[in-house]
Amino acid sequence: MAIHSHIKRLGLWPHSGAKAVGRGIVHAMMVGIVAGFGAILFHLLCIAVTHFSLNYLAGYEPGGPANEVEYEDLSGPRPHEVRTADEVVQVHRPVNLWMLLLVPTVGGLVSGFIVYRFAPEAGGHGTDSAIHAFHHEAGRIRGRVPLVKMLSSAITLGTGGSGGREGPISQIGAGFGSWFATRLGLSDDQRRILMTAGLGAGIGAIFHAPLAGAIFAVEVLYRDPEFESEALIPSFVATTVAYCVFSLAFGFEPLFDIPANLSFEKPILLLPLTVLAVLMAYLSWAYVKCLFMVERRFKEMKISRYLKPGLGAMLSAMIGIGLYLAFSGQGSAAQHHALSVLSIGYGYLQYIINPTDPAGFSILLLLAVGIGKILTTSFTIGSGGSAGTFGPCMVIGGTLGAVVGVLCHRLMPGIVAAQSIPTFAILGMVAFFAAAANTPLAALLVVCEVTAGYKLLLPAMWVCAIAYLLGRGWTLYPTQVPDRSDSPAHSDEFIIDVLKGLTVGNAITQSHRVFSKVPLDMPLFDLSRLVASTVQTCFPVVGPDDRYAGLISIQDIRQFLYESNVGPLAVAHDLATPVKPLTLTTELSSAMKRFALERFDELPVIDEKQPLVILGMLRRLDVIATYDRRLMEVRRPAPLAADA
Repeated sequence: MAIHSHIKRLGLWPHSGAKAVGRGIVHAMMVGIVAGFGAILFHLLCIAVTHFSLNYLAGYEPGGPANEVEYEDLSGPRPHEVRTADEVVQVHRPVNLWMLLLVPTVGGLVSGFIVYRFAPEAGGHGTDSAIHAFHHEAGRIRGRVPLVKMLSSAITLGTGGSGGREGPISQIGAGFGSWFATRLGLSDDQRRILMTAGLGAGIGAIFHAPLAGAIFAVEVLYRDPEFESEALIPSFVATTVAYCVFSLAFGFEPLFDIPANLSFEKPILLLPLTVLAVLMAYLSWAYVKCLFMVERRFKEMKISRYLKPGLGAMLSAMIGIGLYLAFSGQGSAAQHHALSVLSIGYGYLQYIINPTDPAGFSILLLLAVGIGKILTTSFTIGSGGSAGTFGPCMVIGGTLGAVVGVLCHRLMPGIVAAQSIPTFAILGMVAFFAAAANTPLAALLVVCEVTAGYKLLLPAMWVCAIAYLLGRGWTLYPTQVPDRSDSPAHSDEFIIDVLKGLTVGNAITQSHRVFSKVPLDMPLFDLSRLVASTVQTCFPVVGPDDRYAGLISIQDIRQFLYESNVGPLAVAHDLATPVKPLTLTTELSSAMKRFALERFDELPVIDEKQPLVILGMLRRLDVIATYDRRLMEVRRPAPLAADA
């Protein structure tokens, strides 16, 4: 039995609002379940590809957050650990540089082939594609896109391509929500809501941040401080379910371990944090500009699009190898950290957030990883590689935020203690992302869920606000629209709001009351002559006593003229279509909906007191002109009061 038949059986309430609410909750739960299992499968694919390509072939083990399950956690102890009585020390084996160049290049070629062969829209960072689908495609995402995105992104990230997992998992969750709504025969608005809920569910699950994922989904659609409020509760439901499904498999702990003494007790720290926020905002501008500049350059290249992701991955690998060689004099640990410009890079981020010796950070290494990550991500994603842009924001913001913390500690140790450097790293992450993605609230909540508390909530509010205000001129997601009024998904709502209180009587003028009518028995030949002598596009058909009987359009007349056998015999009665007329008291918002449903550009207007006598013809353009006039009145500033 089809899936929608099973779902329809779950409607146990009588026909009421409760039934609709119940179905909406069930739909969101179904999306959350699939998004949770999709996040599990995607994570397993990523760690499997990483192990058998980067680890086994190239000798590079990227590592990850402290509470994230990795391949060795599933298969057994790590082969390169030295265990002492007190701790486990990771020993970094030499990296095979030739394989480190070859593996990402081959991974990019394979990923590019899968994407461009089966679903080209799955290339690049998936969140932007989901935003575009919401605003311009009625929430429609092809059913194959989530599967293609999952496989291609796992290959890209697992073989060393620089990017994040939020773009792939957001498109996986959003794609299922879209497919599910289509299978159930839901409306466009309901499809958009389930698509948004799926987007948030996937992110909330894989980042161990359910609240941030749900808020991110409804916030990232717009550039201004705006939310897709209708999708908020479904996103809560779907994200809660997805997070529980994912965490039952991999644990409920926060993604990163943080210092036990992390806190904010000195308000004077807001001064250096202001500098941090300003720097993160303009560094996010550099990231955005670099990414899209590289994307434009790759689009201009006269080579096969199948080869471009491989070329981008190779350039990323060359940057990683260059940094590895450059830090050869600082030991194997520094060389290993330098390779964090490849793949996801969360291993080094975990080291920065919870270091053993905060004062011992190398500024040069932090800068190299932060700036290098901008370049490798631009090459990977700008060339068409399948990965997200959120994850790199965390690494870039964390490393460069730590640089600010180290410098402030050295310049003003009395204000910024060494123990505060991880705070600068964490707040650098959120400030960078708030400015780059125009999502201050989601970035703020990331702090709470990454740190498993509210210790940094106050300074996070400060840096998010400053970074967001400075970053209003750019965004990682170019398909974002300023607000709901600019979204094609909500255009009808705002037209109706502006027209509220206006009726057809306000739009129809005396000139509209002069029109040509057509008797029921007028021959088609006379109709064609009438068309040539008037500017009307539609003609009301009247019977005895001028009683309205239907409507004829120019298209109807043209169609019958081409019918050589019928044309000479046809009369107006044969062409007329029974169309319900408007009245002088019909609201213009209702008239706009009528025009959207009907194929006619003009509709007859009658007086309710004389329901069969036509007073005039209202054109679609008349409603638009009335809307424009009212909009000008609404936007016109109020006149200043005269001086007393």
